Amino acid sequence: MTVARRLSPDDARTAAAWDAFVLACPDATFFHRAGWQDVIRRVFRHDTYFLYAQDAAGAITAVLPLAHVKSLLFGNALVSLPFAVYGGVAASDPDAAAALEDEAQRIAQRLGTEHLELRHIAARHTDWPTQDLYVTFRKEILPDEEANMLAIPRKQRAMVRKGIKNGLTSAVDSDVERFFALYADNVHRHGTPAMPKRYFQALLETFGPDAEVMTVCGPDGRPLSGVLSFYFRDEVLPYYAGDAEAARDFAANDYKYWELMRRACARGLKTFDYGRSKQGTGSYSFKRNWGFEPTPLHYEYRLYKRDAVPQNNPANAKYKLLIETWRRLPIGVANWLGPFVVRSLG
Repeated sequence: MTVARRLSPDDARTAAAWDAFVLACPDATFFHRAGWQDVIRRVFRHDTYFLYAQDAAGAITAVLPLAHVKSLLFGNALVSLPFAVYGGVAASDPDAAAALEDEAQRIAQRLGTEHLELRHIAARHTDWPTQDLYVTFRKEILPDEEANMLAIPRKQRAMVRKGIKNGLTSAVDSDVERFFALYADNVHRHGTPAMPKRYFQALLETFGPDAEVMTVCGPDGRPLSGVLSFYFRDEVLPYYAGDAEAARDFAANDYKYWELMRRACARGLKTFDYGRSKQGTGSYSFKRNWGFEPTPLHYEYRLYKRDAVPQNNPANAKYKLLIETWRRLPIGVANWLGPFVVRSLG
């Protein structure tokens, strides 16, 4: 019988074996890496349950990273994985996968949660309630830079060329200072709380060269746009981004993603993962304008103390007043309050 084990935060040896399995497992993603346990515990102070299974020889055959997110405003849940677009179980053995999911359900009920949420890319349980709001966008990076440029639809390609003609430049930063200023200002204008700066610092510290900040500057050297990306196997995933209000005039946002793609091509990477978007939003349309086609994500739930799948996202009408109020806050106040709110969103 397969036994579900819990990864200790201090067990570096097992964490290394966990990451070796994740790197080799086709079902795994960057968000299955063991380092997320430290980030979530250290920055957001959530309890984590990083489960794994082993075969008779002691080799890991399945992993399931989980965190307990409890909030008066947004509910009580066990999630794989909060702050991640992908999650759920990654396994080389179906029995091991089932054992970890069964253990996750036992933990969720023992903790008294309202629901268990597994953020799978592919459907696993057709009889579980699902969230059909999100899609992901992934596309092949061609081996030739010009071929990647020509693969961008004409109107979007014109915006990229506009950014090039405007004399924009890009650089990889060693810290998050320029990025955070752009990001925090951007999300504030959209009425949503910003992640704490220490979270982004923790990502760079934890994942090293696999987490990278790139900043785009105008011809005068002023930062206009920034992106924090993750690298996993032969993929690049731009994950957090921010733009100054002047970025639109220079086409800096368009140039930013082209520069990231161009740099990924030069590194020999194979896949550009544009990440998650909500259907019907501006980011959804923007990614389609780049020639990316949406693929539905399969967020699956076990409901215990609720009758419907939660809708903790800005598209929910009940958050409209909160969003409008947040936009009117001074940015210094918003950046101070933001971490207390966002830690419970996940």
